[in-house]
Amino acid sequence: MMTISELASRSGVPAQIVRYYARIGLIEPAGERGNGYREFDPRDAPRLRFIRAAKQLGFTLAEIRQITSRATRGESPCPEVRAILRRRIDENRARLDAMQALQSRMEAALETWEQMPDREPDGECICHLIEAVGADGAGSVGEENAGRTPEDRR
Repeated sequence: MMTISELASRSGVPAQIVRYYARIGLIEPAGERGNGYREFDPRDAPRLRFIRAAKQLGFTLAEIRQITSRATRGESPCPEVRAILRRRIDENRARLDAMQALQSRMEAALETWEQMPDREPDGECICHLIEAVGADGAGSVGEENAGRTPEDRR
């Protein structure tokens, strides 16, 4: 049996993370010493390394719990792991597309703003640069550049 510090050292996971995973049930103490220290099975070290690898691939702790629970029941978690990763890839692609669209809007706005003079706020206008774009992002700034890459605009 191992203490939290021994398990942390063996698994390469900080002790506070070991405590957290034990608190939320991702690992279970095998017992308790007379001094109140929890003891863990040496097999928890590879489990902690698995959790760390899954986190690095973007799996949430809830998903990791589902995966490890299925494995504990003797079922292959592989189909679920593939499905989760496929879904996550689709979500990431959508986020990347949204970020690329935002980047293009920002670059178009800045290119236009570089040619516009600074103005003082007048009670109706806080910053004419942003307000020229409009609340929906489709104002006059950059409309002529819609759908064009920064290279196309040069």
